[in-house]
Amino acid sequence: MESKAYLKYARVGAQKARLVADMVRGKNVGEAVKVLTFLNKKTGLMIKKLIESAVANAEVKKTMDIDRLFVKSISVDQGPVLKRFRPRAQGRAFGVRKKTSHINVVLEEK
Repeated sequence: MESKAYLKYARVGAQKARLVADMVRGKNVGEAVKVLTFLNKKTGLMIKKLIESAVANAEVKKTMDIDRLFVKSISVDQGPVLKRFRPRAQGRAFGVRKKTSHINVVLEEK
């Protein structure tokens, strides 16, 4: 049985989020939460909350043992890019790309 959680339009680049996702892929849920708690990255908090949400989803289903859950898969896909402009010298404009990403977590029992 699986438990899933999704975070869409997260205001972090997909490449940066993948670095954090690789750290917790395949780990036990308790161990993954410990790693993410003390990680000094913006994405760490996002993925920690997402894993906790997936655990809560599993708890509601009442078909899985929460102590035996592990991160079966975690994927980070690129979302839409917000395009903004910054003023520059001599009346010019400079483009700023604010990247977003979609993060998917799947937990399963061992």
